[in-house]
Amino acid sequence: MKLAILDRDGVINEDSDDYIKTPDEWHAVPGSLEAIARLSRAGWRVVVASNQSGVARGYYSMETLNEIHAKMRWELAQAGGFLDAIFVCTHGPEDGCRCRKPAPGLFEDIAYRYDVSLKNVPAVGDSLRDLEAATALGCAPWLVRSGKGLRTLQRGGLPPGTEIRDNLAAIVDEWLAGE
Repeated sequence: MKLAILDRDGVINEDSDDYIKTPDEWHAVPGSLEAIARLSRAGWRVVVASNQSGVARGYYSMETLNEIHAKMRWELAQAGGFLDAIFVCTHGPEDGCRCRKPAPGLFEDIAYRYDVSLKNVPAVGDSLRDLEAATALGCAPWLVRSGKGLRTLQRGGLPPGTEIRDNLAAIVDEWLAGE
């Protein structure tokens, strides 16, 4: 099984320091939906692992988060793609949960659901916490410069072996060329 794990904000959609609080605020990063569609057509399973602390903070409800994800899935379907699953942590930073990245809980849930080792499974994020959670279970870390990626790159401290590309479309180009 070919599996790819993607962060949402900054990788699939434009990010905002003020949070994506409504479906109207959700806008795809140019080329990201088409990139996921190409993975879908090539037989990859694509899953999202995303911190969504805006729920815990009261910025939006779980119902609104589901509406945002419905919009994302609908736009992705229009591009010919499909997400196999969306794993989210809705806890706040002070909640001490195991699922909030950089903790590895979302990735553990993915490994459990698919009954696979995540060793060398590519995981794409735009923040250090995305990459730290991924590498805790042996994923191959990929950083995009979109979203908060440039800030992350400037801060440094990336896990060893982190691959860096401009955006998800550039990463998928490389993955599919290597098949």
